[in-house]
Amino acid sequence: MTIEPRFDQTDDTGNREVAGERLVRPAVLRGWRRRCPSCGTGPMMQSYLKVRDDCPVCGEALHHHRADDGPAYLTILIVGHLMAPAIIWAFTEFRPDPLVLASVFTVGCVALSLYLLPRLKGAIVGLQWAKRMHGFGRR
Repeated sequence: MTIEPRFDQTDDTGNREVAGERLVRPAVLRGWRRRCPSCGTGPMMQSYLKVRDDCPVCGEALHHHRADDGPAYLTILIVGHLMAPAIIWAFTEFRPDPLVLASVFTVGCVALSLYLLPRLKGAIVGLQWAKRMHGFGRR
């Protein structure tokens, strides 16, 4: 026997809220794709890391977000945990020249950081929207 979730509210953009709560996973995944956490179609970012004040599609106010340093901390955490073992493995397995090793992994760290930073910021904004934090819950 499966229990279907009870949808109590549908907002003007067609998003259904389960028992008054916004669904966290879809909001975070939409944020990861740098899309509006409410509608999923409008672009969240105005530039590389600048979040728009409002969604151009559904009009959801996004200026409430307080991502602050969270995306940078998560980026450092992820890149460090991926690259540190990779550097150790590459050094012990191939014994490259230290300058080659440093050059290759510097480019890799910068590229991975630039890829992750806006996506993690979007995911954090999506999480804040889903949990109604920092003014996202006001009507």
